[in-house]
Amino acid sequence: MSVLGFPLPLQKSVITRRLTRLMSIRIIKSEKPLTDKAVIALRDRLREGGVVSGRPGAVGNVRDIVAGIIKGVKEGGDTFVVKHTNDFHKVALTPETLRVSQQDIQAARAAADPEFLELARRTIANIREYQQSIRVESPPVLRRGGRELSVRYTPIMRIGIYVPGGKAIYPSSLLMTAVPAMVAGVEEIVMVSPPTADGDIHSMLLGLADELGIDEIYRAAGVAGLAALACGTETIRPVAKICGPGNAFIAETKRQLFGRVGIDSIAGPSEVLIIADESGRADWVAGDMLAQVEHDPGSGVLVTTSAELADGVKGAIEQQLPALERADAARRCLDDYSLIIVVPDIDTACEVANDFAPEHLQIITADDDAVLAKIRNAGAIFLGAHTPVPLGDYYAGPSHVLPTGGGAKFFAPLSVNDFLKASSVVRYDAESLSADADDVIDFATREGLTGHARTVQMRTKTRSNPQD
Repeated sequence: MSVLGFPLPLQKSVITRRLTRLMSIRIIKSEKPLTDKAVIALRDRLREGGVVSGRPGAVGNVRDIVAGIIKGVKEGGDTFVVKHTNDFHKVALTPETLRVSQQDIQAARAAADPEFLELARRTIANIREYQQSIRVESPPVLRRGGRELSVRYTPIMRIGIYVPGGKAIYPSSLLMTAVPAMVAGVEEIVMVSPPTADGDIHSMLLGLADELGIDEIYRAAGVAGLAALACGTETIRPVAKICGPGNAFIAETKRQLFGRVGIDSIAGPSEVLIIADESGRADWVAGDMLAQVEHDPGSGVLVTTSAELADGVKGAIEQQLPALERADAARRCLDDYSLIIVVPDIDTACEVANDFAPEHLQIITADDDAVLAKIRNAGAIFLGAHTPVPLGDYYAGPSHVLPTGGGAKFFAPLSVNDFLKASSVVRYDAESLSADADDVIDFATREGLTGHARTVQMRTKTRSNPQD
């Protein structure tokens, strides 16, 4: 027996649990928070690739493992995908059973919970309506004499969606990726999901896929499945873009496949940054922070002008935390990836938000619109006390596939427009070509590209020889 009264093999875990219970989210009070070491450290930690896995330092191993699997798919095709999936998920697939049959899909639809399908239809309608409202359309043709300049948007022809399976299933992620693609006009949407212990994909996902009209579905482990979508195998034709959530291995797979195919994003831990003043309710704000940190890894940051609210939120977090199913994991994330920052004014709070560029930004103040006007960098913005992040996660309409780790400074949420390609369209008549030819030939000649100059000269009565 140890001094704790537990057998020695359990002593370490008991100490860990006790220390975990003692951990608490920190409150930082600073007039210049972007110079505070603790604030800077958290910001930088959220931007590090290692945070994706929740285990800083593990990325090198993840990178090597992913590279090996991708190589195996390229060289071994179906045989490798099947063997890897069987070994990893302890199932018995064959190349012939990689693809889910139409009979299995329809059977899953028939057995699906009718109430869930009705919920899915309402959600689909919300997503479709929003995505239709923001779909980019070609502007009028710009005409300058005999010159016509325009842009043409066409949908990607074939995309692949990875949907996590096994113990944790995320039907909302299927909706948030597939529906925007459908609104864009993508003709072929392929789904890949890991098999459960019995070798099937979860029936809820199959039923939802049938509701969406997706009938090309494959059973495959995550990394191998994405690699098969990107590289192609004997059974799986390659796609042009891959999408979907996942762990560090999925994120690293997308990183390595980018360039061969397009990707939606390389996601890190789920994040929320909340700007609140004294008008905020401590229990609601605490709940909003806990909703993100339970992702494990997840981050919750409160930036407030009210020291009283800061203290209230910290207390409310401790009260609410035990009720979470993932309480231990949430507490670790509160300690590792979360802060409460008390600042002198709203302008400073907005500076912090713009520097962090969070995935989710909540604004809960006496004048939300005035604060919104100061925000430049955020994935999704939720205005007011009655707009919690789960509305965007599941139901409101915008996709919940968002940039993380500061990516909102240069990336946008996934939308219908990510499944459209822009092509510039140029048309000149003979008179306009002759009018512009000298300038074009001059530019090309200065760059030493005389072939460029000559192909223009052949069509016009300009300089006799661009090489002279």
